[in-house]
Amino acid sequence: MSDALPDRLSTNPNSPYYNEELLAKGVGIRFNGAEKTNVDEYCVSEGWVRVIAGNAKDRFGNPMTIKLKGTVEPYLQSEA
Repeated sequence: MSDALPDRLSTNPNSPYYNEELLAKGVGIRFNGAEKTNVDEYCVSEGWVRVIAGNAKDRFGNPMTIKLKGTVEPYLQSEA
């Protein structure tokens, strides 16, 4: 099933990597073996994720993110 997921995906509607249909199915991220629930964007080939940093906002009102490097494993969440 992981073959159906793109190399790069974002939850931000303004991003060119945003895919609403795929996000509606439920995409989970394992980063360095740990489940992450606050991922804003990921890239498997480059090995990084952007995670939301608390409640901080930038000057445009968007959440602040931190880029972390490591092993990224996206998967579709089960419907059970």
